[in-house]
Amino acid sequence: MTVPDHRAAAAGCPYTSDRGNPLYGAAVAENPHSLYARLRAQHGPVAPIELEPGVEAWLVLGYQEMLELTRNEALFSKDSRRWRVQQEGRLRADSHLIPMTMWRPTLQSMDGAAHHRLSSAVADTLGMVDHHQLRETTEEAALALIESWGPDGTADLVAQFTRRLPLLVFTRQLGLPPEDGPRLVGLITDLVDSSKDSQRAAAEFFGLLMDLVVSRRAQPGADLVSWLLAHPAGLSDEEMVHNLMVMLVAGNESSINWIGNTVRLLLTDRRFRTTLTGGRATVSDALDEVLWRDPPVQNFPGRWAVSDTVLGGQYISAGDMLVLGLAGANDDPAAHGPDGISGNRAHLAWGAGRHVCPAQDPARLIVETAIETLLHCLPDLQLAIPAHELKWRPSPWSRALVSLPVLYSAFVPPRPAPPERTEWTPQSSSSPSDSTPSGPTSTPRTSASAPTDRPRWWSYLVEWWSGR
Repeated sequence: MTVPDHRAAAAGCPYTSDRGNPLYGAAVAENPHSLYARLRAQHGPVAPIELEPGVEAWLVLGYQEMLELTRNEALFSKDSRRWRVQQEGRLRADSHLIPMTMWRPTLQSMDGAAHHRLSSAVADTLGMVDHHQLRETTEEAALALIESWGPDGTADLVAQFTRRLPLLVFTRQLGLPPEDGPRLVGLITDLVDSSKDSQRAAAEFFGLLMDLVVSRRAQPGADLVSWLLAHPAGLSDEEMVHNLMVMLVAGNESSINWIGNTVRLLLTDRRFRTTLTGGRATVSDALDEVLWRDPPVQNFPGRWAVSDTVLGGQYISAGDMLVLGLAGANDDPAAHGPDGISGNRAHLAWGAGRHVCPAQDPARLIVETAIETLLHCLPDLQLAIPAHELKWRPSPWSRALVSLPVLYSAFVPPRPAPPERTEWTPQSSSSPSDSTPSGPTSTPRTSASAPTDRPRWWSYLVEWWSGR
């Protein structure tokens, strides 16, 4: 087949007629599922988009097309140095896209044997994490945060829980000083939102991690950084820093959004509270549904075409960027079995092919433990505003809430057995009139005294987060 070369069209911008498809700003914040459905209806499984004014790409929305894209490294490379927009000098030096698209010596930017070397090192290092200890660490972090909230029965779960908890866990796993946690949150948010400060954040992030790597080479410890340094792959300092950046950005941002999006689902969908028959779906079910409907990473850059080709009926030129539309591909009817998504984990939230996320198991453990701890300690948790008033961050990559304000009136200590009945306990089928929860108010909560045997570093960390 002879593939038409449309690179000469429109003075180097082949999608002039489709410049109304921005993948940034309100387009991806307000109702991305409608955006993906419109693009699919207009263009099929691969749609032309803009990542910022004058920077075109393709958004892959088809489930089968996504599998083809991610499994064919010979045709679709992870090496962003192939990007035609950059080669032609059309990417501004101050572009907000650079931190998320520039080539780095990481497992995300490599193909073939080079990727295998780095991905094996990262996977082996993550495999050394003690899951029992990780669960305990997550429970302690979640409880410490909840106990730090004021007595008025209100909280913003994004600001006071989801954005703080993963880094409380990760700083301990990486051996980072606890005071670096708040700083890391800001840097990672600037990166994944492709904000105006994204390049500054990337440089500052790099410097922080380089200091950590140099410190661990001189004095190893029982932490992820030391284990990665000791791996037989023999990573250089530069490789260490860039792969740690990937682990922190991908792991932290995904965990933050997965927790927030799942709690939102639990608080707004009655299937996950109670039913008239006395049954209910589980937190684990909610986690899987979020990975299908509102995955924490909705789009991801990307792949670059090695040569002219065709994908999903579209002519792709060598050097074109293809964005992995993870949420859009999950919406593809071809992805769903005869029973829909129930019990189905064939979603693409973790990617596919050789570059599938290596941290799925620890991420799920952290997120599930955090949510279960939250729901046990605050059994009558409820949204403080109507669900339709919740706002989403305008990130082309993340699916993340701006805030998640809640009310609660009771605090259940973590050690005793759960109360006989809470908002999260299945109703008896003999009492259908009880199926509508009365909901908490903003009256002050009551609780037992906080445990005093928690490690001292937790108190220090929570005080730092709370700005005391």
